[in-house]
Formats: sequence, structure tokens, C-alpha cells
Amino acid sequence: MEGNSCEQIFSPKRVKALEDWLMKTGVRLTQVNGQRKYGGPPPGWTGPPPGSGSEVFISDIPRDLYEDYLIPLFQSVGQLYEFRLMMNFSGQNRGFAYAKYGDSAVAASAIRQLHRFRLPSGTLLVVRRSTDKRQLLLGDLPHSLVREELLDILNGLSDGVQAVTIRTMQVGTLGDKKTSALVQYSSHHAASMAKKEVMQVFKKRYGTPITVKWMCFSRPEEDVQKERPVAQTTPKMNPRPPPPSFFLSSRFQPHPVPCPAAQSFPRAVGSPLVCLHKQGVDLPKDCAVGQSPAVGGPQRNADLLLRRLCETCNLGEPLYSWRFCSAGLDGFVCFAYHVSIPGLPAPVRGLVQVLPGAPGHSLEQELRRSIAERVLQTLADA
Repeated sequence: MEGNSCEQIFSPKRVKALEDWLMKTGVRLTQVNGQRKYGGPPPGWTGPPPGSGSEVFISDIPRDLYEDYLIPLFQSVGQLYEFRLMMNFSGQNRGFAYAKYGDSAVAASAIRQLHRFRLPSGTLLVVRRSTDKRQLLLGDLPHSLVREELLDILNGLSDGVQAVTIRTMQVGTLGDKKTSALVQYSSHHAASMAKKEVMQVFKKRYGTPITVKWMCFSRPEEDVQKERPVAQTTPKMNPRPPPPSFFLSSRFQPHPVPCPAAQSFPRAVGSPLVCLHKQGVDLPKDCAVGQSPAVGGPQRNADLLLRRLCETCNLGEPLYSWRFCSAGLDGFVCFAYHVSIPGLPAPVRGLVQVLPGAPGHSLEQELRRSIAERVLQTLADA
């Protein structure tokens, strides 16, 4: 039995099939930092490099499945700009890959056509939009740091800095201040180069450690263009506020707009539960319709409800991302959220406020719960 399991993971027959396919087609693969890459650009590519939102993330790939099957499959949707299969040192794939197309429309088509595609082994592929990591959040910066000084440091680490925004906020009741900066790059590679060295540079120059982490919230330019006319109409939910200032170049910052008051964000959402109940969706026992949130009602399990709804309707797993916007004097923190559901034509975006330190919940749990409530409400109102 053990021998059969190993053969499924690493099959000499499958490796031979890959080699024969490469020989027959003339496709060239290059091994780079734990991944095997095709294209970027491929031979004969004449257009510009793809923009944001043109890449999809592929998971649940059997470990003995290689490019001879995967590349033709994803090329059936449209021309591939790049395909990257993650590999380990033993020659097995790591179960996930990235496919990049010429534009975001083809990427969306790949998600619609190939998400839950059944492979010969019976496995269902998971295909969803890839998070475009081109933003770094630098925390615990010196309070005296100015934008020009930070730009000088960042430009010395890598090219591609597109926008820098510095913020100093008051935290707690004692008047303590924290300074952070959001840095946007032209590419993931440029951001990665800076991320590797910026902590050491600050420690050497200022004698103080800083924090560096990815900000995974980015908006394809095509989606921003589509939303501009919609913002002028009257939506069913709360009016969409102006884009948070972190999205904008520092030279074109508007006057600060406070996040809507905490009362403008619904604290309990019941209508999606009624909608699901009427449609016959089996709700968890502690999410009964009309149950009070104080005794374990819909609020606590909104994330579970959203996942159950997506599973029941064959929409795919919801992918959350969020980023900090502002903090109010009442203790509530405002976040911009972005939820991608593979089976929906467009992601769900908006603002939500949470109160950090809620009993029994981490900040991430509270965010996921609150965001899921808003998404359920949006789906119920659609």
C-alpha cells in the first residue's frame, strides 16, 4: 500500500510523459527559486506585460501532474503570458501554480471555466484570482521620518516605487503615537527586493527595528474604471465613500475623510439568513433564523454561513482580503475589504468597522465575521 502511495506522488511514467511533451512541442521551462516557469513572456508575445488582475491561483493539483497537462488546459481559455508550477527538491510539484493571461477579462474567464474542473484522477481543481502583492506596509517607523527621506531609502533598495503614504496615528488613551507607511510598487519583484533589505537598513540607519508586511489588497484598474459611474447612483446599502487615501498617489491626496460613524454599520444582519432558510440551505444549529446574537446567533457564524452558501450554490470558496483605513476616537477601527468569490462576476468591496478586543475573538476573527455579514447582506439585497 505504501509503495502505491509513493508511486502516486512521484511517477516516473508521468515525468517521462512531460519530457516527451517538451521535446515534441519545443516548450522551454526554467527552474527559478523553487518554481518551474513557462513564458513571462512566451515566444511570439508582442503586447505589453499584463496588468493587475490578470493572474489566477490554482490549487489542489495532484502531485504527479505536470505542465504537459496543465499548460494546454489553461491555454484552452486564452493565450498564456506565464505559467508557474511550484516545485520541491524531489521533483514533485507542491500542489499549486499560477497562470497569467494577457488581461483580467481572460483571467476571469479561466476562473469561470476551470474552477472545480474535474481532472482524470477525479480531483476538482480550485481556480481563483491571484492576490497581486505589490504593496508593503512599514510599521513602527521613527516619528521624525518625512516622505522625501523614506523615498530616498526605498529608491536605494529597488526600482519601481510608485506611491508612498506616511501616517502618524494616536493609539491608546495616553497619547502614544505610531508612524507607518504604505509603499506601492510597479511589480511584485520590485516589492520583494525591497522587503528583503528594508528592515536591516532602518536598523543600521536609525538604530530601531521596524515591521514589514505585505498588503494584499489591490484593485485592478479595469475594476476601478467600472465602479466610477456606479458611485454616482444611489446604492441599496450605505453610500460608497471616496477610495481610502492609501490607494492614491501622495501628490494627489484629498482632504482626510473620516470613516462613517460606527452607528452607520449594521451590527446584526438577519435578512440573508431568512433568504437562505427559504431556499432550503441547511443552516448550522447555532445559526437559527431570528436567534439573538447574544446567545450565539447569526453574527458569530456569518463566515460559516457565507462558506456554506458558496458551497451549496457551487460558487467556490470566498477569498477575503482587507486593509486598515482609519481609527476613530470611540475605539472602532475602519477597514476596506475585498471578497473574491470565483462564481461571481465581480468581487464584493466595501468598508466595515470593528472594535478590537471583542471577548472571545481575535481581530482577524472579528474582521472575517463582520465582512461576511456585509457580503451576505449584499447578496440578499442583489
